[in-house]
Parts: sequence; structure tokens; C-alpha cells
Amino acid sequence: MDAMGRSTKSSSEGSKTVSGSPGADTALGSDFLQLDIGQAPPGGRTAWLADRLRSAIADGRLPVGTRLPASRVLAGELRVTRGVVTEAYRRLAESGQIAGRGRLGTVVVAAPAAPVAPAAPRESARDAAGPEHALFASAVRDGVVDALRALPCRIDLSPGLPDLAAFPRTAWLRAERAVLAGVTPADFGYGDPRGAPALRRAVVGWLARNRGIRADPDEVVVVAGVAQALSLLGKLLRADGIHRVAVEDPGSLGARQQLEYGGHTVVPVPVDAGGLDVGALRAGGARAVLTTPAHQFPTGVVLDGERRRELLSWAAAGGVVIEDDYDAEHRYDRPPVPALRSLLPDGVCYAGSVSKLLAPALRVGWLLVPPDRLDAVVTAKRYADLGNGVLTQLVLARLMDSGELERHLRHVRQRHRRRRDAMLRAVEARLPGARVHGAAAGLHLMVTFDDLGTGLRDTDLAAAALARGVKVHPLSWHRLTPGPPGLVLGYAAGAAHEVDEGIALVGEALGSLTGGG
Repeated sequence: MDAMGRSTKSSSEGSKTVSGSPGADTALGSDFLQLDIGQAPPGGRTAWLADRLRSAIADGRLPVGTRLPASRVLAGELRVTRGVVTEAYRRLAESGQIAGRGRLGTVVVAAPAAPVAPAAPRESARDAAGPEHALFASAVRDGVVDALRALPCRIDLSPGLPDLAAFPRTAWLRAERAVLAGVTPADFGYGDPRGAPALRRAVVGWLARNRGIRADPDEVVVVAGVAQALSLLGKLLRADGIHRVAVEDPGSLGARQQLEYGGHTVVPVPVDAGGLDVGALRAGGARAVLTTPAHQFPTGVVLDGERRRELLSWAAAGGVVIEDDYDAEHRYDRPPVPALRSLLPDGVCYAGSVSKLLAPALRVGWLLVPPDRLDAVVTAKRYADLGNGVLTQLVLARLMDSGELERHLRHVRQRHRRRRDAMLRAVEARLPGARVHGAAAGLHLMVTFDDLGTGLRDTDLAAAALARGVKVHPLSWHRLTPGPPGLVLGYAAGAAHEVDEGIALVGEALGSLTGGG
């Protein structure tokens, strides 16, 4: 024991000391997780501490509910500035692993997926036999996105996810308590297959305020996300003798597979800087089209004014337009774009959801169809599942009516913008030759490469990235016809430093394939 009652260890026991200064015989570390600040690299103390905490949460040393030391206490024990600890805590909070709980302090709230160790560089991604290469080596098959989603990873840059760590838990619980306090016994029975009247009214208000759509609550059918909306519409199309549906190329793999599973033949229609090529749509002969006009997936382009007029003219002549308005609320550098449904209510089937606003896990969306199709959609919904769960609908309605959902949207827009900016900087620095598309809005970027290298495909790059623990989508997954190789990269779900690290690892993968690193 030293004069202040602290125990000391000999150098043979691995203690770290600062020689030539007062207290040189005192170990620089904390009993908490046996943290030894001497192990931190120069200039990298924050990243080192965040990594140690993240690893302890992942391996169970810090289970959910554990209270972390106060930042000033831990900083004092490690003899670092308090800013080092608060920044490390902030990084874990942004990734949803810890959260402030008032008087309870900072608490572990979620454990991440087990990390994947980086793979050793390989000569060719196609010559390896790991699960990542089996996933990307064959032609696109049913369930491939689910298979990718199920694989563990260090950093997930898959498109389609909002900032799940920002889910408004407090507001949701407050709304849930209010709903439970006010419901009657009858509300626990079977609901209207069209959806709870309160949510249908709230959706009408939301669409009027945010998408310029005027509708009556009786026109709204609450569905289990856009996927179910496509399933219900598919039944109607087949009943009308429509078996060929045009889709954007490139376009959403998931939506395309949903239509194919329903027995439809999909007809690719090219997308360019003006959006869907309506002339090619007419030439293709399909009587229905699925489109994402406000923010085309995955290119990010907006259907321009002339194309909109052409498409609405095509619909007025008998064509069926299915508008997937999947993430139009998330915009940063451009004005809002009106929904097609707002321009031609009787000619457009409109689908939206809260998957990109709140979380896909809620499985709540809405479908608006022309009046002559409404009864058939309600019947299809009734026989599909008798209607969505009522309590979740009532909670969501309260969030919409109270303004909480708009407040949440404003909050996550700021977070998403920072992460978008981080990805833009990282792509410029780490992916030479990459061309960025669709940065003004949404939750993802598309990048293309004029030349990946002789014989290389974007699936090779995606496999090499996954071998390093990073999930991305190869652009070819979302194509029906050949085109430049590329990646579709989601930036909303991870903190800015994770986005930067993920793109750096993608850059390493690219270098290993092209001989540049």
C-alpha cells in the first residue's frame, strides 16, 4: 500500500506507470472493467474507451440495465479529460447501446449483435468459401435480403433502416398509457378490418399536412406495411386480368419479389435523371406500374414535371399506378415533392408506412385506392388477417394527433443529415472513382463505379466488405437489366463514426480486389 492507501503492483505484473513525474508509481487505470489507459493509442483514447465499453456490452460483462460510472468519476480514475469519457458515452448512445436515465445515470439499454472478426485479405472474393461469398455468388434468390439481414456484422450499411436508436420511447409509453387509460372493454375485441377509425382519421391529417393528399378516413385502409399493400393490390390486379406489372429498373428488389411471389411477371422500365421513362412504360405494354416518384429507389431521382404529366395521362387512360411513398418525409437539400395521389386521386393507388418514420417492427402502413377498388381491398384485407392490432393503431394515432410524430421527424432529420454528410465525406476520401447519386433526400446513397476492374462485379465488392464485417447491398441486386456496378449504402441507422469506419472498410475491400491496398 502507498501513503494514500492505494495498492501498487510491480512492473512484472503489467502495471502502467508514468515515470519521472509525481505519482509515477501509481497505476493509471480503473477498477471498472480493469481499464488501463496506458493501452490506448496516442490520440485515440476516445475510440479506445468506446470500443472497450462496446465489447463489454457485447460479451455480457455489462448486461442491459447496468449503470455506468459518472463521466467525471471515470475520467478521474483514468486521468483523462472528462470530454474523453463523455464523447465515448455519446458514441454508444448514438448507436442505441446506452442512454441517460435521469437520476439513474447512464444505463446500458441494448446489446449489439456479436461482432464479426475482420477476414484476412483474399486474392479474389469469388475464390473464397465463406458464408458471405455463398450469399453473393449465386443469382439473386427469394429471401436473399433476409439472409443478409440475419448475418452478424460489425457495421450495417444496408439501405432501408431509419435511426432506430432514436425511437421515441418516452413519447410512445406516454401515449400507450393514455390509450390504455381510455379504452373500453369493447376496444379489446376484433376491430374494423379497414383499421381503427382514430388512426384512419390521424393518417388523413398526416397526409394532408405532409404529403398534400386530401382524403376521407373511409378511403384509408390500414395495412401491415407496404409489403402487405402490394400483396392486396396484387390480388386485385389478377382479378382484373392484369398479370404483368412494370417496375422501375433499377428498383427495389423487395418490392419486385413481392410482386413475383404474387404471381405477376415484372416488366423492367428504365430510370434516368428524370425518373421513370414513361415512353418506355407505354412501349412495354404493362397495364400497371409500381413507382417511387418522390425519391426513386435506389437512384434518389425525383420524377420530373413532364414525366409526371405523362404518367398521370397514362393512368387517366386506364393504367394502374401504384405509388410507393416509402421515405418522402426525409429530405435535406431540396423542397418537398407532392405525391402523385394528390394530383390524381381517382387514378393512383397510394401506399405509405411508418417503417422509415419510426421502425419497421411496428408493421403499420396505409393504403389509399380509387373508389371503385376500395371494397375489394377491404375484403382482401379482412380475409388476410381480420385487420391490424388495434392497440398499436391507437397509440400511433395519438402520436400523430399530438404532434409528437412531427417532432420526432424534425429530430431524426438532423441526425440523418449529419450521418449523410459523414458518408459523403467518407466516400470521397475512401472510394476513389465512386460517383454518388441521390444525396438530397432519403436514408441511403447509391454509388456507381465506371470500372471496378477486369472481371469484377459489385457482388464481389459486397462480399469482400461483408468479410470485413460491413453489410452493403450490391446495386446489381436491384437491377433487372445490366448496368454499371455499384453499391446501395444506408447511412441512417449507425452513428457518424460508424458510417465513416464502415466506408473505410469498404474502401479496404475495394483495394484488396483491385490491387490498390
